[in-house]
Amino acid sequence: MTEVLAQGGPAAADAAEESRLRRELAAVYRLVAHFRMTDLIFTHISQRLSGPENHFLINPYGLFFEEITASSLVKIDLDGNPVEPTPHPVNPAGFVIHSAIHRARPDAHCVLHTHTRAGCAVAAQRDGLLPLNQMSMEFYDRVGYHDYEGLALNLDEQRRLVRDLGERHALILRNHGLLTTGETAGRAFLRMYYLEKACEIQVTAQAGGVPLAVPSPEVCEYTARQLTGDGRADADLQDDIGYDLAWGALLRLVERVAPDYKD
Repeated sequence: MTEVLAQGGPAAADAAEESRLRRELAAVYRLVAHFRMTDLIFTHISQRLSGPENHFLINPYGLFFEEITASSLVKIDLDGNPVEPTPHPVNPAGFVIHSAIHRARPDAHCVLHTHTRAGCAVAAQRDGLLPLNQMSMEFYDRVGYHDYEGLALNLDEQRRLVRDLGERHALILRNHGLLTTGETAGRAFLRMYYLEKACEIQVTAQAGGVPLAVPSPEVCEYTARQLTGDGRADADLQDDIGYDLAWGALLRLVERVAPDYKD
């Protein structure tokens, strides 16, 4: 009996962990839909599963993000192929960007990509994201840029995507959209939420038609360290739990507006 439990223990633990990750990723899909960051059935959010198999969860091709549930997520390999039976089609080409980053960045457990109006507008600007507001400071000198090469259908582009992202958690795909990574799906979403807000504020500020106020590089860098915890900024107070509290609040929001996400 002890031997049976020993053999079944790790498998049961893996199944429980996959169920947890499915619920968390489904919650992020619903949040992206709730905050109107979708592009019909296009764009993806992928989540690495634990274990040496390099398996991932991704949205079933053809469903709106508001329709996605934990059980409908498709398990795929690094080439975007399903690894277990599924009634849903998968878009392997849509995983080109994600697989490149997952392969090169073991810390990027979740990769989130959007085509929003504000994100695409900033991605079309030569100077990219500007340090115009507190939300953008999180990404000051911490966002990469990848030049547009057409639809992301060519595997040769993967090495340039990885190069341009580097060790960062955010990437602006010029003339295309935004991308964030995270050690969890929740952290990837929060980074995207604030990157999107920073883009919205920038476009709105530029529409005013007046000169824009930009803080000094020293203040921008200091604020970035405060927000990211890089090197622990020399501040009198620290907020180490804000993002965790925000994620908890977001999960409560999903429970209210889309409780079926866990199905």
